[in-house]
Amino acid sequence: MIQYSKRFGAILFMLLTVLGVVVAQNGMNSPLTRYGFGQFSDQNLGGNKAMGGIGIGLRDGSQINVSNPASYSDVDSLTFLFEVGMSLQNANFSDGTNKLNAKNSSFDYLAMQFRLAKRFGMTLGVLPYSSVGYKFTSTETLPAGSEWSDEVTATRSYAGEGGLHQVFAGVGYGITPRLSVGLNAAYLFGNFQHQVSASFSDANMYSLARTYYAEISDFTLDFGAQYTMNFGKKHKATLGATYSWGHDLNATEAYISEKSSIDSVRNISNAFQLPHAFGVGATYVYDEKLTVGADVKLQKFGDVRYFGEEGKLADRVKYSLGVQYLPDPMGASFLKSLKYRFGAYYSKPYVKVNGQEAAREYGVSLGVACPIFTRWNTLGGRQFSIVSVSGEWVKVDPKVEGVLTENYLRLSIGLTFNQGWFYKQKVR
Repeated sequence: MIQYSKRFGAILFMLLTVLGVVVAQNGMNSPLTRYGFGQFSDQNLGGNKAMGGIGIGLRDGSQINVSNPASYSDVDSLTFLFEVGMSLQNANFSDGTNKLNAKNSSFDYLAMQFRLAKRFGMTLGVLPYSSVGYKFTSTETLPAGSEWSDEVTATRSYAGEGGLHQVFAGVGYGITPRLSVGLNAAYLFGNFQHQVSASFSDANMYSLARTYYAEISDFTLDFGAQYTMNFGKKHKATLGATYSWGHDLNATEAYISEKSSIDSVRNISNAFQLPHAFGVGATYVYDEKLTVGADVKLQKFGDVRYFGEEGKLADRVKYSLGVQYLPDPMGASFLKSLKYRFGAYYSKPYVKVNGQEAAREYGVSLGVACPIFTRWNTLGGRQFSIVSVSGEWVKVDPKVEGVLTENYLRLSIGLTFNQGWFYKQKVR
C-alpha cells in the first residue's frame, strides 16, 4: 500500500507539473480563431489522431481512449497505462495571392488509466479544450469625402491569444460483458482576448480600439456507452454513443472600447454557453488484426450565446473514418507487431463570418504504433510500452470572401507506458 501511495503521489506531482506546461503553451496560429472560442480540440490521444479522430466505438485495453469513457472498463486488470503526447505543426495561409508560413509546437496531453475493480476502470488527465492565436493587419484607402478632403489610409490590426484547458477524471463500468457505460467530469478553465484597432494616416482622425476579454472556470460532464457483439471467434463489433452536457458557463467577460484617450468598459452578464453535443460511432474488428471504425459528432453551437448574443455561431458536425491493421497480434516479429493506422475526416466548423458559415475542413492521417518490449510479468505474459507516431494533413477551405485558405502539416508523437503495478509479487 505504501508503494502504491508513493507512485500515485509521484503521478500527481507530474500531473500538476505538466498542467503548468500545457497552460503556458499555445500551438495555434489561425485567423479563424478570431471567432468564437477558437479552435476546438477533439480530445484525441495518440491512437485516435492517426485514425481520423474516431473513438466513440473504439475499445482497446492497450491504449487510452478519452473520446468515450465507457471504453475505460476494458483496461487490463494488471497494468497501469500512462500516456503523454506532443505535436509539431507547419501552417500555410493564403488569400490567393499572398502566402504566409507559421511553425509551432505544443505539449498536447497527459493521461493515465488503471483498473479499480472487475470491469471498472478509471482515467485521469489534462487535455486542451480550445486555442486562440492570431495576429495580422490590413490596410484600406479611404477616398476623399465630406469628412476629409484628401485620401486617407486606414490600418487595422487584429490580435488574439489564450485558450481553455481541462483537468478531468473519468470512470467506465461494464454492466455486463457486452454493455459498458462511462462518465468524464472535467474542470474547465482559461481565458482569451480579442483585440481590434484602427489608425489613420490623417493625424486629425481618432484612433479606435476594441477588446473582448473573457475568463472562464466551470465544470463539464460527458457521458458514454458502448455495446459489443461477437460473431463467431474472429468477428467483433462495438456500437458507441456519447452525450456532452450543455449549460451556462461561469465566466467574467468585458467589452472595452477606446477612442483616443476616452475609454468605456461594459461587462456582459450570462455571456457564454457550452452546447449540447452528441456522438455515435461503430467499429468492426476481425481476428484482432483489422479494425475499421466510423464516428459522427454534432455540437449544437447554433443554439448557444457568445458574448451575450445568440446566432453568432453555427452547429459543428464532424464525420470520421479510421482503420488499423496489426499483422500478428502475438508479435512473432518486430515488423508484424507494428500497428499501421489510417484515417480521414470531414468537418463543418462552427465559425460564422458576416452571418455565414465560414469554411469546410478536410483531413487525412497516417500513423504507426511501435511496441517496445518491457519485460515478462509474473503470469508469463509480455508487457509493452508503445510509441505512436502520426502525420496529418488538414485543409480549411473558405466559403466566405475574405477568409484565408489554411493548410496544416502536423506530426504527433504519443508515448504510452504500460506498467505492471497491480499484480502480487511472489516472495521466495
